[in-house]
Amino acid sequence: MLELVDVRAGYGRTEVVHGVSLVVPPDGVTAVLGHNGAGKTTLLRAAVGLLPVRSGTVLLEGADVGRLAPSERVARGLAYVPQGQQSFGQLTTWENLQVVADGRRDGRAATAEVLDLFPALRELFSRRAGLLSGGQRQQLAIARALLTRPRVLVLDEPTEGIQPSVVAEIEATIRDLAAGSGLSVLLVEQHVGFALGAAQQYAVLESGRIVRRGAAGAAAESEVVASMAI
Repeated sequence: MLELVDVRAGYGRTEVVHGVSLVVPPDGVTAVLGHNGAGKTTLLRAAVGLLPVRSGTVLLEGADVGRLAPSERVARGLAYVPQGQQSFGQLTTWENLQVVADGRRDGRAATAEVLDLFPALRELFSRRAGLLSGGQRQQLAIARALLTRPRVLVLDEPTEGIQPSVVAEIEATIRDLAAGSGLSVLLVEQHVGFALGAAQQYAVLESGRIVRRGAAGAAAESEVVASMAI
């Protein structure tokens, strides 16, 4: 489980995230929504260690990891899929997976598991990642993160620039991963319907502060849309 307590973070002299507290429970999905510039990516970068926390606490399964390097947080069970379907474009799909799997004792078994989640990747083994569609690259990016067998998966706008059919597949995969597997998911999104469909709880970030939070689901969509329209 991931917990952020009164986290403040920013760049240079500019503070972007102002005292945000958030809980991602075991076996659950928490969605953070907001417009561009609301501080969503800054919040995630602080959580995973790519940006120092100015004050506040980052807890991973109850342990304070706020001073640990990103690699140490990965070793403790935190995985991050940044915005933009990132991959090694000159490597094939298979090689992208093996970059992570080869460094793990259970790499072969972990690879088989992620390919069961994203079976379409099997047909793309020999294709360079740079030639994949946006949806295919996103599936590859999530698969690579899952090879580390994380306890908490952090996703930054996984539906950006992706065709609707693949969005539905990714939503179903996120739900399956969090349903009794022990995996928690922190999901940052602008796609309100997707986020509230995949998550159990949500928070709306505006100007670096949480302005609304509650239980997710279709019933919450109109309230969230209204709060983001202000």
